Amino acid sequence: MLNNQEIYDAIKTMRREYPDAGTTLYADTHFHFLLAVILSAQSTDQSVNNLTPALFDRFPTPQDLAAAEPVDVEPYIKRLGLYHNKAKYLVNCSRKLVTDFNGKVPRTLKELTSLPGVGRKVANVVMAECFAIPAFPVDTHVSRVARRLAMVPPKATVLAIEKRLREAVPKEKWLDAHHSMIFWGRYRCMAKNPRCNDCPLLPICVTGQQNVI
Repeated sequence: MLNNQEIYDAIKTMRREYPDAGTTLYADTHFHFLLAVILSAQSTDQSVNNLTPALFDRFPTPQDLAAAEPVDVEPYIKRLGLYHNKAKYLVNCSRKLVTDFNGKVPRTLKELTSLPGVGRKVANVVMAECFAIPAFPVDTHVSRVARRLAMVPPKATVLAIEKRLREAVPKEKWLDAHHSMIFWGRYRCMAKNPRCNDCPLLPICVTGQQNVI
């Protein structure tokens, strides 16, 4: 397993390769960003961005979406996987925002995860991106990269991965590190056919060393 400095050094290497890594979801308000993050589960950011302009135009506020039914939302998101469930999440999330939070997106992990469709990863993304609250969201890319580079054990849980990365990376760099690992997972260390041959992190990657043998 890598130690703290080795983990941070590896992430700095990722940042050098992708210096502009950042969120690729588009939204004009905190409410709409929350919706976009919910929709991005098991969907690409680009596929979400392709359909959210019409969704956001139709439902500009939590009150507007809270007054709708899932069947009213489905036509706007039906190109996404799991759109039936996601439509329910969006409506029920908006209703809870209106009834419990005066139509405002809350800022704490406990409050955010009380919203339908919002788990720890979504909450961490919203806290970090919308409110600049230090958080280290862990998605499939971050999990894959952390395991392949021996930052964590192969069977580490998402929560264990988050805890380990938070220990190794300075708090003020958590969001940058999150984005750097996502870009690394998207464009370098993909689930299938990772680009191992010219990878600067190959010496610490067990998976990569097996791929180039």
